[in-house]
Amino acid sequence: MRTEDAAGHDLRHHGDAEVRDGGAALVDLAVNVRADTPPGWLRERIAASLTGLAAYPDGRAARAAVAARHGLPVERVLLTAGAAEAFVLLARALKVRRPVVVHPQFTEPEAALRDAGHTVDRVLLRAEDGFRLDPAAVPEDADLVVVGNPTNPTSVLHPAASVARLARPGRVLVVDEAFMDAVPGERESLAGRTDVPGLVVLRSLTKTWGLAGLRIGYVLSSPEVIAELERAQPLWPVSTPALAAAVACVEPRALAEAEDAARRIAADRAHLVAALDSFAGHGVRVVRPAEGPFVLVRVPGAADVRRRLRGLGYAVRRGDTFPGLGGDWLRLAVRDRGTADGFVRALGSALAPPTVP
Repeated sequence: MRTEDAAGHDLRHHGDAEVRDGGAALVDLAVNVRADTPPGWLRERIAASLTGLAAYPDGRAARAAVAARHGLPVERVLLTAGAAEAFVLLARALKVRRPVVVHPQFTEPEAALRDAGHTVDRVLLRAEDGFRLDPAAVPEDADLVVVGNPTNPTSVLHPAASVARLARPGRVLVVDEAFMDAVPGERESLAGRTDVPGLVVLRSLTKTWGLAGLRIGYVLSSPEVIAELERAQPLWPVSTPALAAAVACVEPRALAEAEDAARRIAADRAHLVAALDSFAGHGVRVVRPAEGPFVLVRVPGAADVRRRLRGLGYAVRRGDTFPGLGGDWLRLAVRDRGTADGFVRALGSALAPPTVP
């Protein structure tokens, strides 16, 4: 399914398209799910839940566990089939007049709003400003604002104070924190805050834990907003195995493991960025400071480079489907140093001018 804007951006194109079908054998730097996951202990917890499949899912324990993880009452938590379901619920359940999406960012929020019949306005952050958020650029009469933090695909981590400045009485402020658990210390997170009016925080458990095929995420907001979204959900929206995963992924052991993984990702990202800097003579530029488990790179002739990389065994995410980006952008998932070194060698070959016979 395609959802295109007037400029031809395919808002429903995601990184998994790079590795479907004939791309399955490629080294995957296109999808932002952490490699080598889910871990064995999590697979065991999910497998143990299969004995209960005859019963309808009961989300109370998982909801309570997520609430406790963020220090919130259960009335402020809604479990969803991944963060993507939350965008659909917001688009369908909330009565808004002027939704605004801050781009470049994950395109599914705008696609969901458009599908629900909304006219969507955009605020486009600029490369020359490092894609930093300027709260003053958001129209004052916007009654729904969507922003990612850290932002996919730019890897920019906006200060929590700047994001909170977007809040207004009568405005819903949606902050997509799907990648926040990949940031050491989850600094700049607004999850758990109850003093920001209209705040809705979305979280995903699929990225850090490798559960994209299971679909589990959650919404944190006021009891009133949670109740509206819950009324728009179908019955039993989250499966029993996904509920088991939710409980497991917010336990102290899992939070400590996620923090260790975030610190490894930060080190691996620094290694990748340093290697990419060696191609500055080819016009390669990395958006920095990068804070997520991926980096956004400007590469002259990126479409051709991407095709050559596929021929060399590597899949990367095209950037031209993100509003605010053009054809010279690629997004690269952060992988271990060995994988990064192999990719950098392939990139050197892909950037080299073709040999003239």
